[in-house]
Amino acid sequence: MVSKNQIKLITSLQQKKYRIANKLFFAEGVKGIHELLESNFELEHLYTTQNDFEEVHVSRKTIIQESDLKKISALATPNTCLGVFKMPLEKPIIETGLIVALDTIRDPGNLGTILRLCDWFGVKQLLCSKETVDIYNPKVVQATMGSIARVNVNYIDLNAFITQTKLPVFGTFMDGENIYKSVLPKEGIIIMGNEANGVSAALESLATNRLTIPRFGDLQKTESLNVATATAIVLSEFCRGYLFNGK
Repeated sequence: MVSKNQIKLITSLQQKKYRIANKLFFAEGVKGIHELLESNFELEHLYTTQNDFEEVHVSRKTIIQESDLKKISALATPNTCLGVFKMPLEKPIIETGLIVALDTIRDPGNLGTILRLCDWFGVKQLLCSKETVDIYNPKVVQATMGSIARVNVNYIDLNAFITQTKLPVFGTFMDGENIYKSVLPKEGIIIMGNEANGVSAALESLATNRLTIPRFGDLQKTESLNVATATAIVLSEFCRGYLFNGK
């Protein structure tokens, strides 16, 4: 049984201001919750329609009806479980290796997918502008499929950080150097721009290396790639470059 106060609290966590005020967020689905339970994230409470998650103490677990799960879920078709977790403190920035920097990414699905890509390609640090969608937005958490537990995410003033970094800075632009012909290093900051406007003028001026993903279609009328798709291609080329070129 879920109380009215619990329903009110959990549903409020769909809004950023209440996540911040309560220092809580939630995840849905068996895989994502297991990933968080196996990490440093601290469980506040688990709600499940199944007699599962034996590793969770009974004091932190409530078996509920599907009708109650629908009341607290952010999904159109709820999964079988929802876990409320404490928001951890931000960790120091890892200023080594490849770093992905996101300039005002608005779509939760894009952010979640990009975080998964960072996890897949071994990128330990994701930097987000303060205007980027919240990493603890339920749609973002859902899209990460558990990768949120393995990538360090910081919200910062990107301009200030990139101005002082000693790492090479790469930006993705329509008029950049062909990424397939570029010699790419093992370390650097890769700026990915806003879905509608690309990289901001201020950050563009700080990019010491301009890259582009060339179009191959006969008509070449496609204006741009989805930012998550572009991130996948860019990270793949960086990793391929230093694997085969020894850079």
